[in-house]
Amino acid sequence: MAAVYQALHRRASSLLCRLHSTYVRKMRYLNKLKEDDSLCRQAQTSGTFYLFHNLSPLLQKAGKKYLVPQLSAAEMKRILEKFQEAEQWIEKSVLIGCSDEHVPHFALDLGALEKSVIESELQGSFTDLRKALFVVDGKDSPLLASAQSLLRWHDSHQYCSKTGQPTQKNMAGSKRVCHASGITYYPQMSPVVITLVSDGSQCLLARQPSFPPGMYTALSGFCDMGENVEEAVRREVAEEVGLEVESLRYSASQHWPFPSSSLMVACHALVKAQQAEISTDSLELEEARWFGPKEIMEGLKRDPRSSKQDDGSFLPWFPPKQAIAHQLICEWVKQQSA
Repeated sequence: MAAVYQALHRRASSLLCRLHSTYVRKMRYLNKLKEDDSLCRQAQTSGTFYLFHNLSPLLQKAGKKYLVPQLSAAEMKRILEKFQEAEQWIEKSVLIGCSDEHVPHFALDLGALEKSVIESELQGSFTDLRKALFVVDGKDSPLLASAQSLLRWHDSHQYCSKTGQPTQKNMAGSKRVCHASGITYYPQMSPVVITLVSDGSQCLLARQPSFPPGMYTALSGFCDMGENVEEAVRREVAEEVGLEVESLRYSASQHWPFPSSSLMVACHALVKAQQAEISTDSLELEEARWFGPKEIMEGLKRDPRSSKQDDGSFLPWFPPKQAIAHQLICEWVKQQSA
């Protein structure tokens, strides 16, 4: 009887812990906001807002740091009243998360309003997201990335692809509905594989013509329809550098807002050392080459500003720590040292 009692007590305790889990309560609260327009509208009156202008986030500089301001509903109303469109604009916002205390976070793009007026009022500047992601605090980068992706999706899905009629977003921005056809559209991400190729003692990095001078990174490409991750990795490596993958392993994943909204699936791929001669696809890449551990470690310490040499050439440097390519490169270095 005591054993039965103990089992029931453990089960009840486990259930109680889950019910009181901060994460579980937060996720359920967010789901309610997505499903209940009136509850979400009410939440907009107590939430905080991240501002964008034509998909560029607002940043404020404090000394050498860049901050991402979170505006209260009252601050938003005060600013928007200058344009006499406060209520209309608030409802264009999209839900992007909430705090552990259930303070909801919204993103709002004010691209149709005068940028200089908003910047002056808030003593900040709207900054290209590619730059913003690498200068703000690490905890803000994912939020800005997901916010811009969701705002971009709404901007490009205002009409039904079947009827051509306007679609309407729900209050949270988690979907759009065409009332003429009854079709519901949900935001989507495109899967992308990003792969660090190694021959066992070297790793392969490449650059595209559009990259900043001196920057090299791992190979990447969109998954084709019907492909799994393994097939996509093997195809991309074969296409871009003419190598055949012998084995691969999954590392991690990351949402990336470029070019629209991508799910980066990061992998390590191994090729045979005796079959590691690179044949670069010039349509895709400007250059691809092998790097040894010492050169990789030097490149990880180097930033873009220090990579330019006196003769005008550039020493190799690699994506910053916010990018999953950086994680792949660091993992490879650790493996080599082990």
